[in-house]
Amino acid sequence: MPRTRIALLTVLAMLAFAGNSLLCRLALRSGAIDAATFTLVRVVSAALVLWVMVRVRSGPQGIAGNWYSAFALFAYACGFSFAYVALPAGTGALLLFGAVQATMIGYGLWAGERLRARQWVGLAFALGGLIWLVLPGVSAPPLRSSLLMLSAGAAWGIYSLRGRRAGDPTTTTAGNFLRTVPFTAATSVLAFGAFSFEASGVMYAMLSGALTSGIGYILWYAALRELKAATAAAVQLSVPVIAAMGGIALLGEPLTPRLLASSAAVLGGIALVIVRK
Repeated sequence: MPRTRIALLTVLAMLAFAGNSLLCRLALRSGAIDAATFTLVRVVSAALVLWVMVRVRSGPQGIAGNWYSAFALFAYACGFSFAYVALPAGTGALLLFGAVQATMIGYGLWAGERLRARQWVGLAFALGGLIWLVLPGVSAPPLRSSLLMLSAGAAWGIYSLRGRRAGDPTTTTAGNFLRTVPFTAATSVLAFGAFSFEASGVMYAMLSGALTSGIGYILWYAALRELKAATAAAVQLSVPVIAAMGGIALLGEPLTPRLLASSAAVLGGIALVIVRK
């Protein structure tokens, strides 16, 4: 695959993931929907959109994926939603993407990947920029929610690593989302006592599922097959920066020198990791 196409797929996927974070924050911070229902609507919406795409393109035999990847996807989506009920946005981002990076880089090193000194420096810059961005919001987070977000990050790292070995990204993602529906439905039944929703919350969840999750994951699966584990981990550190920029535009959050410096450190560190020359 040409490098230009790989770069474009990666950028679009990161934009989708950042959009997903913004939609989740909009829904859960306002109490427009409970975490279990948000997760269910998100997963069902993604599954329906992807199923239609596969049926139009490949017919009823086009669904792929597997139950292991589906469970990893469920663990990420469910842990993410429930953790953000109590965690501040900055704390959650630090825990989530720190866990993703640790999982994917740890696997890469275990599998024999080696990083040059420049790449280690780039990873340090990227992680340092992320910490600098979210550190003002870090203040003794609840242990239960912290563990949920760490598990969500580890699950997303595992799902991403499994995606590198997948076949066609559309049929694989569709199959994984369809298999995730029973898990999220069972979670909603167990959490029925906290059930609540408003039209805006359902709309955010549907957009999160159909657009920024379903389509975004297809793009990410396609890019993952051409990326090393360490590179994929580093690139995902850009998501909190992009989400913060989206918060400025959509949520009225202020643009500060600290945010600009953090963005430069994260994106510059990523460049040191992925640029060969």
